[in-house]
Amino acid sequence: MVIPNKVRIVEVGPRDGLQNEAQQVPAAIKIELIDRLTDAGLPVIEATAFVSPKWVPQMADAAAVMAGIRRKAGVGYPVLVPNRKGLDAAIAAGCDEVVVFGAATEAFSQRNTNCSIDEGLARFYEVCAEAIARGLRVRGDISVCLGCPYEGEVAPSQVTRVARALYAMGCYEITIADTIGAGTPGKTRAVIEDVAQHIPVAKIAGHFHDTYGQALANTLAALECGVATFDSSVAGLGGCPYAKGATGNVATEDLLYMLDGMGIATGIDMEKLIAAGSFICAALGRETQSRVARARAGKPAAAK
Repeated sequence: MVIPNKVRIVEVGPRDGLQNEAQQVPAAIKIELIDRLTDAGLPVIEATAFVSPKWVPQMADAAAVMAGIRRKAGVGYPVLVPNRKGLDAAIAAGCDEVVVFGAATEAFSQRNTNCSIDEGLARFYEVCAEAIARGLRVRGDISVCLGCPYEGEVAPSQVTRVARALYAMGCYEITIADTIGAGTPGKTRAVIEDVAQHIPVAKIAGHFHDTYGQALANTLAALECGVATFDSSVAGLGGCPYAKGATGNVATEDLLYMLDGMGIATGIDMEKLIAAGSFICAALGRETQSRVARARAGKPAAAK
């Protein structure tokens, strides 16, 4: 067991965290959030999604957001694209990295993308081929890897099947996502070990929601498997419209606190990160879901 001494955190708050907000968040607020996260040292920030505004109204301003952010050299700003139309829009907006997203179960695939797993993979093949031909990087996300709201338990082989297909298309990294936050460390380890038989563990990332309070435990299990890239959401924002009751991704502040405590390098400034979380929570009129941010807010400055 060799735990990585450096971890790459992929901040998904501006996209995954905000996409289900009922109130429309102004583009200026999204841009300010992304810029603050950049200043905090996040190496990758999932900025927005080029999807149909009919299905995801919150992302209708994707082009404006990409035009307004202050991009920093060496920082990635990937965007979600569901199909060729989304890719074309992303390219027009000057994006250099895209994310395609599949599912480990047929039921979730139908509800999330209105197609079967195989139909979705066929769409992604076209997206990947065109994106790579144009010099873009492509990341592949797989939803409901540790439990499905419609089918229940998910066999590791179901995840591996999709992961192998995405990797073969040219995705440089495959994200194992616990969309409903129902996974446990044992399940996490089983899935990662199964996928890692076919894909290098260095190409695997973890994406853990905290619905059942298992996100950090699952992160540790993945770290013990050698995974060194993890998605997280500032202030714990987010959820899933197709998984009722699911909470947001693990809070970036909480993930950073754990990694810092383990002596694992990330390059992220905790104070600036907490300030970014406070900014977006104030804009949304809600309290942060980060336990670390709440604890730090209750301490005098000298104790921080």
